[in-house]
Order: sequence, then structure tokens, then C-alpha cells
Amino acid sequence: MQKNTIDIINLGCSKNLVDSEMLSRQLEANGYKVVHDPENPKGSVVIVNTCGFIGDAKEESIDTILQFGELRRKHKIDKLLVMGCLSGRYIKELPAEIPEVDRFYGKFNWKDILTDLGKSYEPKLALERTLTTPSHYAYLKISEGCNRCCSYCAIPIITGHHQSRPMEDLENEVRWLVSKGVKEFQVIAQDLSYYGMDLYHSLKLAELVERLSDIKGVEWLRLHYAYPAKFPFDVLKVMRERDNVCKYLDIAFQHISDNILEKMHRHVTSQETYDLIAKIREEVPGIHLRTTLLAGHPGETEADFEQLLEFVRKSRFERMGAFPYSEEEGTYSAQHYKDEIPFDVKQERVDRLMAEQLEISREVNQRKVGEVLRVVVDREELDFYVGRTEFDSPEVDPEVLISKENVLKIGNFYPIRISGAEDYDLYGTLAEWNKGQ
Repeated sequence: MQKNTIDIINLGCSKNLVDSEMLSRQLEANGYKVVHDPENPKGSVVIVNTCGFIGDAKEESIDTILQFGELRRKHKIDKLLVMGCLSGRYIKELPAEIPEVDRFYGKFNWKDILTDLGKSYEPKLALERTLTTPSHYAYLKISEGCNRCCSYCAIPIITGHHQSRPMEDLENEVRWLVSKGVKEFQVIAQDLSYYGMDLYHSLKLAELVERLSDIKGVEWLRLHYAYPAKFPFDVLKVMRERDNVCKYLDIAFQHISDNILEKMHRHVTSQETYDLIAKIREEVPGIHLRTTLLAGHPGETEADFEQLLEFVRKSRFERMGAFPYSEEEGTYSAQHYKDEIPFDVKQERVDRLMAEQLEISREVNQRKVGEVLRVVVDREELDFYVGRTEFDSPEVDPEVLISKENVLKIGNFYPIRISGAEDYDLYGTLAEWNKGQ
């Protein structure tokens, strides 16, 4: 156990990761060494940043807290602090359930951790953070919260109403990150589509992306978590015309049956969904769409599910994930619907969706064989360099395994000729040698 060393254990989504990075920067400014090692904690203080979105994530968070709680009970660490979504949601219940934790914090009051450690928050560092990602890419959180109130989702309960960050702050944050070597930005929010409505009284995602793409040194901007209802169509023009705005959009459709869309409170119809996809593909040729689907929502009949399966076949999403419905207390679905579909039926439906998607992913990858694509190199492994195209977000999308015929630099971009394809990975070789890269 090392004094003045703090272990931050981050669980959950990339939005949580940004919070942990901001906290790390503040702790380091106050003289601490920050590490991230859940297996072999080295610090005298452990901070667990929790996720509270769905059942599996909550279980992981609780298990992690209990693991470190045992270390705290045995005096192998001096302090155990817990922050984040799960902690904020159950801020009254958790202290009695897990007394080994010294204090629980919510998602938005993590600055109090500094006070409780006898330190102070440095406002001048508000836009700075210590990256836990590879140094060439970062996540850029442009808003918090969500106003959509889908029936099954606990996020608005946890995070509250949508709050956009000012464009000027985001521009300054990007400039600072670029100065530290960041070239690629994953633009994230619970709901990108709504950006700007609260601050500027109109949808401003397109203007924001345009302004960020103007910043020198920004090589790629990639958009995550748009919402289909009231979609900001003007962002498509920016995506089409700006070379450094990736032709990639993460937009969670969740379902296609009008019956289930209504029960989910998605405020969009099946036909509107199909029309939106057609419009996006027409406006941005070659775009890769990532979506998330939810199987087994209360009231989902076999006929509803068959519509969802047909939706996957017709839409041919380049990237897709699917999850079984998990009842979340406090949500409309939990209060008004019975969760009557057995878990094994939900899981079987998810498996059928993903089996269909596997065939589509294989075809999408096969079509790239012979093409020369711009690829960023993320890391070096024993037999390959591993990189990604503009169509691939870190950790969730396919990777490009590049032969080691030439020496490549981590974080640089190269023209790679795709020589082979598997279900979820590509193989490639350097197409030409550009000196100075």
C-alpha cells in the first residue's frame, strides 16, 4: 500500500471514463499519483466509479465494491470511496448495505472527494484530464442527462435532464487535448441529437461538429449515441463534406415494431425509422451505422420479434449490438408492465439477432478486401500492428491486423490495403510508404 497513491477503478461507459479522467487530473494536481489496477491495487485510497444502467452492470459494480470492501475491512487499504451512477442512484441505501465504504458520492458531486481528502478543486484545470486511453484518441462528452424518458431506461432517473456543454468549452477542451497529442475524438453523449436545445434553443450538433472539425490537428471526429426522433439532419451535410468527420454514426433504434416502439415511448414509428435510415445513407454515401437493439421488452410477441429480425435483414447495419430486456426499478416499464417473457426466451431472441448480424458483418468486411483504407495504428502485438478505420470505434468495432513488413508508429495514420477479412476483423498491408509518418 503506497501513501499518496490512489487507485481509480472505472466501470461502465465512456462517459464515466471521462469523469474518472477529470478526477485523476485534479488528484495529480494535488500531489497524488493515480493508478488504475483493479487486480493489484497499489494505492492507500481506492475510488470505484460505478455503473448503474442495467442489471449486469449493477452486479459488476456491487461485486467490485465488495471486493475492495474486504480489503478495507482487513486494513489493506486506508480508504474506499465510491462514485458514479449506481452510487448516486442508491445513495441512501448503500451505506447501510456496505459499511466498509468510507463514503458514497453521486455522479455529479465527485469534486467533494477532493475536499474529503483535505485537498481543493482547481477550477483552472476544469477542461483538463489525465487520459486513460491511448494518447492519440480521447472521448469528448458534449452533454449530460437525457430528456427522452424511454419507458425501459433508468438513465434520466440517474442523470437528470439534458444539459449541453457550451461550444466554447468544448472547443477549448479539444484544443488542449490536441496539444497533448490527441488526433481522434469520440464525440459522446447520452443523446447527441438533442445537443444545444437547452442552451441555444435549437439543435446545434451540426454547428458544433463543424466548429470542432475546424480545429487544426483534429484528424477524426466520430459521433456516438444519436436518437432517431427529431434527428438533426443538418449534421449529415457536415459529415459528407468534412474529411475529418468520420462517416460513422452510432444511433440506437432499439426496435422496429410499432407496438413495441409505442410501449417503449420512443416517439418514432416503424416507417419513420426506415425513412430515416434511407435518408442517412442517401446523404452520406458509404456511411457505417452502428445500432443497438433490445429484445424481450414486455409485450413483445413472436410477431413483434420477427419484425425486428426482418429489420436487421433489411437495414444491414454495418455494426450492431443486441441486449435482453432488464427490468429497471423506477422506470415506466417496471411500474406499468409485467416482465413476463422468460429470460431464456429473451436471450434466444438476442442470439438470433446476433446470428443474423454475423452474416451481415462478414459480407461488409469481405467487400473491403482490395480497398486501400486510412487506418490509425492503436497498438503493437507480437505478430501484427492493430489499427482501425474511420468506420471503427475503439473497443466495440472491428480492427485491422497489419503485417509487420514495415515499422509503423502507434497513433499515426497509414494507407492500408485490405488483404483479407474475417467476421469481425480485417487484415492488411501498408499500401505505400510515406516518409515522415
